[in-house]
Amino acid sequence: MTADAKGLRSNPLQELFWTRTGLLLLILVVVSGGSLALASVMDPGGGKTLVTSLGTGTMISAIVGFGQTLITATASQRAMVSPVIEESRRALRELSDEYRSLNKEFFPTNVFEATTDPDPAFNHLLMEDLHATRQVFFRGFSGRYAAARLLVSQAEWELRAVIADPKDATTISGRARYLLRRAGAEADAEAISRRLHDEIWMGLVGLYLARSRCTRADITVVTDPPVDRMEMFDESVWITLYSDVGGAPQLYPRTLRFSEGSFIYNMERAEFLRICRARTARHFLITPDTTREEFSAIFHKITGATLSPKQFQDLEERFHGFRQEFSTAAELEG
Repeated sequence: MTADAKGLRSNPLQELFWTRTGLLLLILVVVSGGSLALASVMDPGGGKTLVTSLGTGTMISAIVGFGQTLITATASQRAMVSPVIEESRRALRELSDEYRSLNKEFFPTNVFEATTDPDPAFNHLLMEDLHATRQVFFRGFSGRYAAARLLVSQAEWELRAVIADPKDATTISGRARYLLRRAGAEADAEAISRRLHDEIWMGLVGLYLARSRCTRADITVVTDPPVDRMEMFDESVWITLYSDVGGAPQLYPRTLRFSEGSFIYNMERAEFLRICRARTARHFLITPDTTREEFSAIFHKITGATLSPKQFQDLEERFHGFRQEFSTAAELEG
């Protein structure tokens, strides 16, 4: 419906002048005015009286008809047009509510495109979700970034992390393929493989160092985990699309944020719990009271390698260097 049509239907006075009733009233006014004007120039007598009576009667008829028509149009609008307008508004509100519900159910609340450097806006919003949560679910390759975020925060969480199994050669194939696509034909596959194993080692040390930020940290090690990284909080889930081939040239792939209660949130939570309950998964527990010796035993069970004090110190220094570099680039608070 156009704006003009809306105006005609919303203003009885305007509607009156665009109907046959309005045309009739106009004719009466013209006849009345003409009769009175004619009577004013006529000589006194019966003819002047007749013309004056005609003009006066026509004017009265026009005034009464105008008032009656205006009252009838207003009443008609209230009785017929207004309910239709209200019903249309109610239908539009219901449709808008339905679309908002569908948007929350299936569409991301935020989309962050792939970048070469950490996106401060991305990290600020993610840290807000982290600060507002009590439970953190993480599924990724090494857990380095999760540990870095925990260490720059001052709250306590229950952490459940799923990371790749470094003892199985197939667990890092997905990430290796992604890095090879990004590096190009000149990339050294063996060097990338060593780097990925090193990231897992450094991530484990980082999770141990972040134990003071957790009431408990349940670490699940699985073979061939999903390539995409998932970070879930009480009110949101973040999916980093390492499987997106289009984002391969960028270090930080495209990321989608979905709200709690959405289809994706519930699906990812169910999938995370399914992975944790898999028979092939291996489970380890780190608490604030876990000692260095106890962690070394856990490290050996996960990686198959013995962690000497010197190696631990080296990994600790490298992790802190990574954390500082990442925190500065991402403008993390802490």
